[in-house]
Amino acid sequence: MISFLGLCVQNLIQTIKYILKGNVKVSSVLSQAAMVSYDSLPISLSIVFIAAVVIALQVSKQFLMSGAESYVGGFLAVALIRELAPGFAALAISARAGTAISAEIANMQVTSQVDAIKTLKVDPIGYYFAPRIIAGAITVPMVVILAELFGIIGGMMISYVTIGLHPNRYMSSVWLFLNTRDIYISILKGFIFGIIIPLICATQGYQTSGGAKNVGISTTKAAIQSTVFLLMADLVVTFIFYVNII
Repeated sequence: MISFLGLCVQNLIQTIKYILKGNVKVSSVLSQAAMVSYDSLPISLSIVFIAAVVIALQVSKQFLMSGAESYVGGFLAVALIRELAPGFAALAISARAGTAISAEIANMQVTSQVDAIKTLKVDPIGYYFAPRIIAGAITVPMVVILAELFGIIGGMMISYVTIGLHPNRYMSSVWLFLNTRDIYISILKGFIFGIIIPLICATQGYQTSGGAKNVGISTTKAAIQSTVFLLMADLVVTFIFYVNII
Protein backbone atom coordinates (compact mmCIF):
# COMPACT_ATOMS: atom_id res chain seq x y z
CA MET A 1 0.00 0.00 0.00
CA ILE A 2 2.88 2.37 0.73
CA SER A 3 4.42 1.77 -2.69
CA PHE A 4 1.01 2.28 -4.29
CA LEU A 5 0.60 5.55 -2.39
CA GLY A 6 3.99 6.68 -3.67
CA LEU A 7 2.91 5.86 -7.21
CA CYS A 8 -0.26 7.89 -6.71
CA VAL A 9 1.79 10.88 -5.54
CA GLN A 10 4.00 10.60 -8.63
CA ASN A 11 0.95 10.48 -10.88
CA LEU A 12 -0.57 13.48 -9.10
CA ILE A 13 2.61 15.53 -9.59
CA GLN A 14 2.74 14.56 -13.26
CA THR A 15 -0.93 15.45 -13.64
CA ILE A 16 -0.42 18.88 -12.04
CA LYS A 17 2.42 19.58 -14.50
CA TYR A 18 0.12 18.56 -17.35
CA ILE A 19 -2.61 20.89 -16.07
CA LEU A 20 -0.21 23.83 -15.69
CA LYS A 21 0.78 23.47 -19.32
CA GLY A 22 -2.84 24.21 -20.28
CA ASN A 23 -3.42 20.96 -22.13
CA VAL A 24 -6.72 20.10 -20.46
CA LYS A 25 -9.89 20.60 -22.53
CA VAL A 26 -12.93 22.08 -20.83
CA SER A 27 -15.20 19.66 -22.70
CA SER A 28 -13.31 16.71 -21.23
CA VAL A 29 -13.64 18.12 -17.71
CA LEU A 30 -17.37 18.69 -18.16
CA SER A 31 -17.98 15.17 -19.43
CA GLN A 32 -16.02 13.72 -16.52
CA ALA A 33 -17.86 15.98 -14.06
CA ALA A 34 -21.14 14.55 -15.31
CA MET A 35 -19.82 11.02 -14.86
CA VAL A 36 -18.15 11.55 -11.49
CA SER A 37 -20.74 13.57 -9.59
CA TYR A 38 -23.91 14.16 -11.58
CA ASP A 39 -24.49 10.46 -12.27
CA SER A 40 -23.63 9.69 -8.62
CA LEU A 41 -25.89 12.40 -7.21
CA PRO A 42 -29.05 10.27 -6.67
CA ILE A 43 -27.28 7.51 -4.77
CA SER A 44 -25.20 9.99 -2.74
CA LEU A 45 -28.20 12.05 -1.66
CA SER A 46 -30.26 8.93 -0.96
CA ILE A 47 -27.61 7.42 1.30
CA VAL A 48 -27.08 10.60 3.33
CA PHE A 49 -30.84 11.22 3.55
CA ILE A 50 -31.49 7.70 4.85
CA ALA A 51 -28.57 7.93 7.30
CA ALA A 52 -29.94 11.20 8.68
CA VAL A 53 -33.42 9.71 9.02
CA VAL A 54 -32.08 6.65 10.84
CA ILE A 55 -30.07 8.77 13.28
CA ALA A 56 -33.04 11.06 13.91
CA LEU A 57 -35.20 8.00 14.59
CA GLN A 58 -32.70 6.69 17.11
CA VAL A 59 -32.08 9.89 19.06
CA SER A 60 -35.32 11.89 18.85
CA LYS A 61 -37.24 9.90 21.47
CA GLN A 62 -34.24 9.84 23.81
CA PHE A 63 -33.93 13.60 23.47
CA LEU A 64 -37.68 13.93 24.14
CA MET A 65 -37.44 11.80 27.31
CA SER A 66 -34.68 14.04 28.66
CA GLY A 67 -36.50 17.25 27.71
CA ALA A 68 -33.92 18.19 25.10
CA GLU A 69 -35.98 17.56 21.97
CA SER A 70 -35.25 21.09 20.75
CA TYR A 71 -31.62 20.10 20.21
CA VAL A 72 -32.30 17.23 17.81
CA GLY A 73 -31.72 19.48 14.80
CA GLY A 74 -28.44 20.87 16.12
CA PHE A 75 -27.11 17.44 17.03
CA LEU A 76 -27.98 16.04 13.63
CA ALA A 77 -26.60 19.06 11.77
CA VAL A 78 -23.24 18.79 13.51
CA ALA A 79 -23.03 15.05 12.86
CA LEU A 80 -23.98 15.48 9.20
CA ILE A 81 -21.75 18.41 8.36
CA ARG A 82 -18.69 17.26 10.25
CA GLU A 83 -18.70 13.62 9.24
CA LEU A 84 -21.69 11.83 7.74
CA ALA A 85 -22.38 13.90 4.61
CA PRO A 86 -18.76 14.21 3.38
CA GLY A 87 -17.92 10.61 4.24
CA PHE A 88 -21.02 8.88 2.92
CA ALA A 89 -21.20 11.02 -0.22
CA ALA A 90 -17.55 10.30 -1.01
CA LEU A 91 -17.97 6.58 -0.45
CA ALA A 92 -21.03 6.54 -2.71
CA ILE A 93 -19.16 8.41 -5.45
CA SER A 94 -16.22 6.06 -5.06
CA ALA A 95 -18.47 3.02 -5.42
CA ARG A 96 -20.35 4.45 -8.40
CA ALA A 97 -17.83 6.56 -10.33
CA GLY A 98 -14.48 5.43 -8.95
CA THR A 99 -14.94 1.85 -10.06
CA ALA A 100 -16.11 3.08 -13.47
CA ILE A 101 -12.94 5.15 -13.83
CA SER A 102 -10.76 2.19 -12.91
CA ALA A 103 -12.56 -0.17 -15.27
CA GLU A 104 -12.45 2.33 -18.15
CA ILE A 105 -8.72 3.02 -17.87
CA ALA A 106 -7.91 -0.65 -17.21
CA ASN A 107 -9.80 -1.59 -20.36
CA MET A 108 -7.83 1.04 -22.32
CA GLN A 109 -4.62 -0.40 -20.92
CA VAL A 110 -5.30 -4.03 -21.84
CA THR A 111 -6.58 -3.10 -25.32
CA SER A 112 -3.41 -1.07 -26.05
CA GLN A 113 -5.23 2.25 -26.32
CA VAL A 114 -2.74 3.74 -23.85
CA ASP A 115 0.12 2.65 -26.13
CA ALA A 116 -1.62 4.37 -29.02
CA ILE A 117 -1.73 7.60 -27.02
CA LYS A 118 1.98 7.30 -26.32
CA THR A 119 2.76 6.95 -30.02
CA LEU A 120 1.07 10.33 -30.54
CA LYS A 121 3.55 11.81 -28.05
CA VAL A 122 0.77 12.60 -25.57
CA ASP A 123 1.35 12.10 -21.85
CA PRO A 124 -1.15 9.33 -20.96
CA ILE A 125 -1.04 10.12 -17.24
CA GLY A 126 -2.01 13.73 -17.78
CA TYR A 127 -4.43 12.95 -20.60
CA TYR A 128 -6.41 10.38 -18.61
CA PHE A 129 -5.96 11.66 -15.06
CA ALA A 130 -6.23 15.47 -15.36
CA PRO A 131 -9.89 15.83 -16.50
CA ARG A 132 -11.07 13.31 -13.90
CA ILE A 133 -9.15 14.87 -11.02
CA ILE A 134 -10.26 18.41 -11.91
CA ALA A 135 -13.87 17.26 -12.25
CA GLY A 136 -13.75 15.48 -8.90
CA ALA A 137 -12.12 18.39 -7.08
CA ILE A 138 -14.75 20.82 -8.35
CA THR A 139 -17.95 18.79 -8.17
CA VAL A 140 -17.59 16.50 -5.13
CA PRO A 141 -17.77 19.48 -2.70
CA MET A 142 -21.01 20.49 -4.43
CA VAL A 143 -22.43 17.02 -3.84
CA VAL A 144 -21.37 17.24 -0.20
CA ILE A 145 -23.24 20.53 0.29
CA LEU A 146 -26.39 19.12 -1.31
CA ALA A 147 -26.09 15.97 0.80
CA GLU A 148 -25.88 18.06 3.97
CA LEU A 149 -29.01 19.94 2.97
CA PHE A 150 -30.92 16.76 2.18
CA GLY A 151 -29.79 15.16 5.43
CA ILE A 152 -30.97 18.11 7.52
CA ILE A 153 -34.34 18.09 5.72
CA GLY A 154 -34.68 14.34 6.29
CA GLY A 155 -33.99 14.76 9.99
CA MET A 156 -36.55 17.55 10.21
CA MET A 157 -39.22 15.44 8.55
CA ILE A 158 -38.72 12.39 10.74
CA SER A 159 -38.48 14.49 13.92
CA TYR A 160 -41.85 16.03 13.12
CA VAL A 161 -43.39 12.64 12.39
CA THR A 162 -42.01 10.79 15.43
CA ILE A 163 -42.04 13.33 18.27
CA GLY A 164 -44.00 16.21 16.74
CA LEU A 165 -41.04 18.58 16.78
CA HIS A 166 -42.06 21.72 14.95
CA PRO A 167 -39.80 22.59 11.97
CA ASN A 168 -39.20 26.07 13.39
CA ARG A 169 -37.78 24.67 16.62
CA TYR A 170 -35.77 22.14 14.65
CA MET A 171 -34.22 24.78 12.38
CA SER A 172 -33.58 27.13 15.30
CA SER A 173 -31.50 24.38 16.86
CA VAL A 174 -29.67 23.84 13.59
CA TRP A 175 -28.72 27.51 13.34
CA LEU A 176 -27.75 27.55 17.02
CA PHE A 177 -25.29 24.68 16.68
CA LEU A 178 -24.19 25.32 13.10
CA ASN A 179 -20.72 26.75 12.69
CA THR A 180 -19.47 28.19 9.40
CA ARG A 181 -16.06 26.68 10.19
CA ASP A 182 -17.62 23.21 10.09
CA ILE A 183 -19.11 23.98 6.67
CA TYR A 184 -15.74 25.14 5.34
CA ILE A 185 -14.06 22.00 6.66
CA SER A 186 -16.73 19.79 5.06
CA ILE A 187 -16.12 21.56 1.73
CA LEU A 188 -12.38 21.01 2.18
CA LYS A 189 -13.05 17.33 2.83
CA GLY A 190 -15.13 17.17 -0.34
CA PHE A 191 -12.29 18.80 -2.29
CA ILE A 192 -9.72 16.33 -0.95
CA PHE A 193 -12.02 13.36 -1.50
CA GLY A 194 -12.71 14.61 -5.02
CA ILE A 195 -8.99 14.37 -5.76
CA ILE A 196 -8.42 11.06 -3.99
CA ILE A 197 -11.21 9.10 -5.70
CA PRO A 198 -10.15 9.59 -9.35
CA LEU A 199 -6.45 9.54 -8.46
CA ILE A 200 -6.58 6.19 -6.65
CA CYS A 201 -8.97 4.55 -9.10
CA ALA A 202 -7.21 5.84 -12.22
CA THR A 203 -3.82 4.75 -10.88
CA GLN A 204 -5.11 1.28 -10.15
CA GLY A 205 -6.66 1.04 -13.60
CA TYR A 206 -3.49 2.33 -15.25
CA GLN A 207 -1.45 -0.43 -13.56
CA THR A 208 -3.59 -3.15 -15.11
CA SER A 209 -1.99 -5.65 -17.43
CA GLY A 210 -3.11 -8.89 -19.05
CA GLY A 211 -6.65 -9.52 -20.21
CA ALA A 212 -10.27 -8.86 -19.35
CA LYS A 213 -10.05 -10.87 -16.13
CA ASN A 214 -7.51 -8.42 -14.73
CA VAL A 215 -9.85 -5.51 -15.47
CA GLY A 216 -12.31 -6.93 -12.95
CA ILE A 217 -9.53 -7.52 -10.42
CA SER A 218 -8.29 -3.95 -10.78
CA THR A 219 -11.80 -2.60 -10.36
CA THR A 220 -12.21 -4.55 -7.13
CA LYS A 221 -8.85 -3.33 -5.85
CA ALA A 222 -9.76 0.24 -6.76
CA ALA A 223 -12.97 0.03 -4.72
CA ILE A 224 -11.12 -1.30 -1.69
CA GLN A 225 -8.15 1.04 -1.91
CA SER A 226 -10.23 4.16 -2.50
CA THR A 227 -12.35 3.32 0.56
CA VAL A 228 -9.26 2.84 2.73
CA PHE A 229 -7.57 6.04 1.56
CA LEU A 230 -10.77 8.04 1.91
CA LEU A 231 -11.14 6.95 5.52
CA MET A 232 -7.47 7.69 6.19
CA ALA A 233 -7.81 11.16 4.68
CA ASP A 234 -10.95 11.76 6.70
CA LEU A 235 -9.08 10.80 9.87
CA VAL A 236 -6.17 13.12 9.07
CA VAL A 237 -8.36 16.12 8.25
CA THR A 238 -10.53 15.59 11.33
CA PHE A 239 -7.46 15.24 13.54
CA ILE A 240 -5.90 18.42 12.15
CA PHE A 241 -8.96 20.64 12.52
CA TYR A 242 -10.68 19.20 15.59
CA VAL A 243 -7.80 18.38 17.95
CA ASN A 244 -6.83 22.01 18.54
CA ILE A 245 -3.95 21.90 16.06
CA ILE A 246 -5.49 24.63 13.90
